[in-house]
Amino acid sequence: MSITEVIPYVQIILSVLLVLGILLQQSEAGLGGAFGGGDGFSSGYHTKRGAERFIFISTIVVAFLFVLVSFFIFAKGL
Repeated sequence: MSITEVIPYVQIILSVLLVLGILLQQSEAGLGGAFGGGDGFSSGYHTKRGAERFIFISTIVVAFLFVLVSFFIFAKGL
C-alpha cells in the first residue's frame, strides 16, 4: 500500500477527530453572556485545566496535522 492510497483515509480520520475536538470544547459565550448576563465563569477569562486543556491542545495538534496533510495532497495533486 503506497502513501497515496493511505492519505485519503488519514484525512478522513483527522477531520472526524477535529470535529469531535471542537464539539467537545466548552463554549466560551453562552446564551446568557450574549444578553449581558452570566454566571461569572462564562463571562470572563478562566484557565484551562485537566481534560479541558488536553482537549484544547489536542484539537490544535489535530488541526495542524490536518493542514499538513491537506498541503501534501495539494502539492502531490491527488
